[in-house]
Amino acid sequence: MANPIPLCDTKGMDRKRWLECRMHGPNGDIKYTLGGSDISTIFGLNPWMTPLELWHIKKGLMEPPDPPNPDQLEMGHIMEPIAAHFYAKRTGNTIIEDTILYQHPSIPYALANLDFRFEEPAGKKDRKKGVLECKFPSYRKADLWTDDAVPIYYDLQGRWYMSITGDEVCDYAAIWGNNPENDLATPRIHRDLVKEEMIFERAEEFIHSLEINKPPSMKDVFNPELALQGLARVYGQSKRGMPTVEFTQKYERQLRRIAELQKVNAELQRTINDNEKEIEAHSVRIAEMMKEHENGVLITPKDKLIVTFATRYTHRPNSKLLKQQYPDVYNEVLKTSASRKLKVEAIPN
Repeated sequence: MANPIPLCDTKGMDRKRWLECRMHGPNGDIKYTLGGSDISTIFGLNPWMTPLELWHIKKGLMEPPDPPNPDQLEMGHIMEPIAAHFYAKRTGNTIIEDTILYQHPSIPYALANLDFRFEEPAGKKDRKKGVLECKFPSYRKADLWTDDAVPIYYDLQGRWYMSITGDEVCDYAAIWGNNPENDLATPRIHRDLVKEEMIFERAEEFIHSLEINKPPSMKDVFNPELALQGLARVYGQSKRGMPTVEFTQKYERQLRRIAELQKVNAELQRTINDNEKEIEAHSVRIAEMMKEHENGVLITPKDKLIVTFATRYTHRPNSKLLKQQYPDVYNEVLKTSASRKLKVEAIPN
């Protein structure tokens, strides 16, 4: 395989310029591109973005979203060299910073912006050189890295990079705590041309959809909640006066199931409301007995019935008073939220 084409050095770039280079190359002459973090998205496996959103971003119809937690993103960048340091300490490998934006030697849309490269010690049998990707998962995601596992969205990213650089291995340094002995995973994946062919087949389909102006569907998105959020971000609020959408018969099963489940949920909610009223009725005498006490108990031959009746405090601004006394401040901090909820009803003809 020919060497990758170095397009530019991203070191020191601000986020805006870096996104511009990743989107169309440093000279703006690549119509559509795909980077490593895009690959899990086009497969519907990205936990944060859907293929439809990515398609609209690539078409210039949407701006790339700001990170939901900029401090967390910044922390991740700060932690990358720390993860690399402890990776090197554990493995003995040499770490090389690589801030070049690379292009595939024969596929112009395929770009790669690596974290680091690594080299195994000189003299080691079958000495390897390859890509090093550094990640900073939360403790909640640490189990995804156990037993040398790599989360699928990062696995696809690594395989994309190897396909562009020509490297045969990609190592990961994932650190999630302050004890590298236990809080650091250093798995390795090997280049697999069969998987690579599958990845590029999907990439070609996505690029073609951009060229023919045909947005992808949400059918492959693994998380329905994410899919609905993505649709809301793409299409925004509903518009009054739009014509009614007429569905074909192939959607009858889904529509009927939604209607059935929503009916069941409504019945369950009525049961919950009835139960809450009965609980309140039974609670009156118990609360009267508790007076100012927080805890109570009834000991029976088979168990203990523990009663808790503690005061809980919440602090929230008095919006009515704020609006009356400080109307300018109220209007400045007022946040309007919009949401759409799908509802299906079966109405006899």
